[in-house]
Amino acid sequence: MKVAVLDINGKDTGRKAELSNDVFAIEPNNHAVYLDVKQYLANQRQGTHKSKERGEISGSTRKIKKQKGTGTARAGSIKSGVFKGGGRMFGPRPRNYNFKLNKNLKRLARKSALSIKAGEQSITVLEDFNFDTAKTKNFTAVLKALELDNKKSLFVLGTSNNNVYLSSRNLKGSEVVTYSELSTYKILNANQVVLLEGALEGIESNLSK
Repeated sequence: MKVAVLDINGKDTGRKAELSNDVFAIEPNNHAVYLDVKQYLANQRQGTHKSKERGEISGSTRKIKKQKGTGTARAGSIKSGVFKGGGRMFGPRPRNYNFKLNKNLKRLARKSALSIKAGEQSITVLEDFNFDTAKTKNFTAVLKALELDNKKSLFVLGTSNNNVYLSSRNLKGSEVVTYSELSTYKILNANQVVLLEGALEGIESNLSK
C-alpha cells in the first residue's frame, strides 16, 4: 500500500511511503481490539473506591428491639445497612482491575486498529520535522496546514522529540507519542493518525514479529 508523503505545510512532497500489507491491510480482529481496549481502560482505573460496612460505622451495637412479637422484621444493631446511617451492604472495596493479555494478541489488536484506520483513509504520512523551540503555535500551524485543527489527531514519532511533544501538550485534541508507545486505544480514539516517516520502520518492525 502506497501513501503520499506530506510536508508540515500539507503539501505533497512527490514521494510515496510503502505501508506493509501485513500491518496496515489485514482483516481486523474485532475481539482482539475489544480485549486490548478493555485492558487499556482497566489499567487507568485506580481501584481506590471504598464504602464503610456495618463493622466500620460508629454507633451502638445494642439490639434495638426484641427478636419476636413486634410484627416487623427482626433487627439487631442500628448499624445494619437497612437503616439510615448504617453501613453499606456489598459496597465497593479497593481492588486491582488489571488483567493480562499475551503479546501476540496485543500485536494483532494494534495491526487491526491500524488496518481499520487505513481502510477509512484516516492515516497520513508526514515527513520528519522538528521545532527550534517548544511553542504551541508551531504545532497549531501544522494542524491547520493538515486540516486537523478541529479533529482528534495522533502524531506518531520515530524517536522522542521534546520540542514537538511540549508544543502539543496544551492541545486537548492532539497527542504525540513515539512508535513504541502506540496503543490500540490511542489509534482508535483519534480521527486521524499521522505517522512520521521515521516511525514507519519501527512500527512495522514491532508488529511484524
